[in-house]
Amino acid sequence: MPSGEAEVSDPWVALEPGTDPAEHVRVLRRAHETFTAVGTVPRPVRAVVADSWRRSARAGVGPDGTASVELADGDLGAYRAEHPLARVMPLFRELMGTFAADGEHLLAVCDAHGRLLWVEGHPATRRKADRMNFVPGARWAETAVGTNAPGTAVAVDRPVQVFAAEHFIRRVQPWTCAAAPVHDPRTGRVLGAVDITGGDGLAHPHSLGFVQAVARAAESHLALLGPQNDPVGGAPELTALGRDEAQLVVGGRRIRLSRRHSEILVLLARHPEGLTGDELQCALYEDESVTPVTLRAELARLRRTLGPSLLGSRPYRLMVSVESDVAVVERRLEAGAVTAAATAYAGPLLPGSQAPAVVRLRRRLADGLRTALIARRDPDLLADWAHAPWGEDDLDVWRALAAVRPTPAVRSRLAALEHELAAGPVRQHRSPW
Repeated sequence: MPSGEAEVSDPWVALEPGTDPAEHVRVLRRAHETFTAVGTVPRPVRAVVADSWRRSARAGVGPDGTASVELADGDLGAYRAEHPLARVMPLFRELMGTFAADGEHLLAVCDAHGRLLWVEGHPATRRKADRMNFVPGARWAETAVGTNAPGTAVAVDRPVQVFAAEHFIRRVQPWTCAAAPVHDPRTGRVLGAVDITGGDGLAHPHSLGFVQAVARAAESHLALLGPQNDPVGGAPELTALGRDEAQLVVGGRRIRLSRRHSEILVLLARHPEGLTGDELQCALYEDESVTPVTLRAELARLRRTLGPSLLGSRPYRLMVSVESDVAVVERRLEAGAVTAAATAYAGPLLPGSQAPAVVRLRRRLADGLRTALIARRDPDLLADWAHAPWGEDDLDVWRALAAVRPTPAVRSRLAALEHELAAGPVRQHRSPW
């Protein structure tokens, strides 16, 4: 811990027993002003808050900023409907709804990116929260609005309480909140966080323990629901975006597929009616000298991996409906849910594949999404794409980003790309696929 920062018995609790809240608020405000002026964190700021302030400053968050609404209308509805935490919202309401309403607090749930999906509770408190954009669809990640309980809980993957002037943005400093991350019980990944937001009374240690208990109850409930009760009706799930070897989850079993088997499953999932041997061979092989025997051997090995109940023949087809991340992105794009589509896009489809049909699908999916992002002109979405490995040389996206967020770093990167374009015969849109 850097010198000058206070040590407390529980670093995740905002107020030690016996602390005068009003005096502590005054001390924290002076500390916040010192940090925003000279960049040093004086006593008695907790280490978790001091670290969060530094991350907020490095992310370019200003103390007078505000949250932006990233998901709205159809985008928000489509994204919430498919989000895993939708299945435990009834539980959140049962455990926290009365507490929030009676205490003039708010129940909030965010996703793993700090976007608020649900904000419910006392009507007057909601109206006050609306004025600082603490509303469904707003982005409350640390990188967007600085230190706050849901955003920081997701950032550090720990339950955390944020009291008054510990918030990085000044307009949020009248509030106190406590949040805990919620994890997928099967994979351990963070799904989002559950939060209680209100007045200074929430600075009590019990509020932190309360949201932590609610988060654990949600994880237990998700585990009981199990994969057979997933929103897609228990269908096998194929993940192929951003990875050279796809993964199939079926009946609780995770199967990592070879590159060729990945290509076959992607194509069969896209053609539930099935493909003939000739159609599949043309879709998979650039080399026309590859014989049908080679394809039949691959399919025989795939059938041994999957089992005969999943892979049929004459024509080759999947015997059950398979949900794929490719289909999720396509559906969201077709519905105009651009933010939700970008969230589901983990990268190019099987980026190492040279199978002709996979190459065409990879390009069509990526170009459709990037075109939608450019048209949307959302600076956060454009920045996410531009800073991803597949977007770092995407000149069109960098130009669109510079038009809506002309920071020195963005202008510098755009100038470098345009210099490369002028210096030699390179494609205007370069990509790893």
